[in-house]
Amino acid sequence: MELEKALPAPQGDGCLVGVVRIPVKIVAVLVVLPLRVVWDLLVAFARMLNRSVLGPLGQGLRWFYDRAVLPVLRGTGWLIGALFKLVFYWPWAALWRYVVFPVGQAAYRYLLRPAGVGIRRYLLVPLWEYGLLPAGRGIARLLAGAVRYLLVLPVGALYRYVLTPAGHGLRWLARGFAAGAAWLAKALFVWPWVALWRYLVRPVLVGAWRYLLAPVGRGLWTYLLVPLWQLLAGAWHLAGRVSRALGRGLVWLWRWAVVRPAGWLRRHVVTPVGNALRAGWAVGRRGARSVHRQAIAPVGHTLRALWQTSRLAVREVRDDVRKVLFGGPAREPGRSRARTLGSNTAVGDAPGPDVSLNKQG
Repeated sequence: MELEKALPAPQGDGCLVGVVRIPVKIVAVLVVLPLRVVWDLLVAFARMLNRSVLGPLGQGLRWFYDRAVLPVLRGTGWLIGALFKLVFYWPWAALWRYVVFPVGQAAYRYLLRPAGVGIRRYLLVPLWEYGLLPAGRGIARLLAGAVRYLLVLPVGALYRYVLTPAGHGLRWLARGFAAGAAWLAKALFVWPWVALWRYLVRPVLVGAWRYLLAPVGRGLWTYLLVPLWQLLAGAWHLAGRVSRALGRGLVWLWRWAVVRPAGWLRRHVVTPVGNALRAGWAVGRRGARSVHRQAIAPVGHTLRALWQTSRLAVREVRDDVRKVLFGGPAREPGRSRARTLGSNTAVGDAPGPDVSLNKQG
């Protein structure tokens, strides 16, 4: 009874609002409330488990890793590195530093270097200066003399005394053969055709043009082509006059057979019918506006009132359950629970009439 007195009574609620509010409250109590309670319990249990079990366990594992596991891993790594250096690095480094390098350096300094200097000074240099170098010079001179007397001089003599005279003779022979072939070609293929053109074809063509083709052409141009051209020009002008007269006749026929009847039909038939159709369309629009104002608008207001009533019922049930379980005032202020989507009026207030439709009608 105290909760019912604390809640503000809705103003202007009809039977339809009560019918919608009661099922919404039942669904909220049977479905939404248990789900919300289970969710809050799971959240509280998870927070408690994190504070009392998981957090300390994680901190302990981290401390154990930092204090015990990490030092053991570091010591094991250092020991493995030391063993690796002791077995594979330090013995070989000591062997190279104290045995191989000093022995090799002493052998090079006191054995290999003096032996090399002695071999170069007392064996290689005399062998090169008194053996290989004179032998190479003699072999080079022998090869040069052989090439000169066996290849260069015979080839030069052959070119000078055999190939050069033969080349001159072949060149003269080739020139004579080319001159004879050119004269023969002119005698067979050039001079007969030149003589035929000069003494037969050209005089015949000149005489035919001068005494036959030119007079015939002038006669055809003067007595046939010019009169024919004049006849065609006159026929063309006559056809132009006839076509202009025919065009004017067609224009006159189009004006009196199509344009004038079409204008009369538009003025006396189409325009009155269009005015009548426009008047009927205006009457139909006014009827549609009246149907919207009398039937569709009230249904929309009713659906909006049902939606706002359902929202108000759900909020009231949530506030009642929170007060019963936890006590204290509701989280949301009382004035925000009855706001509509786009207005400042409460849900219980009756919606105002649609003034815009009335003004348009």
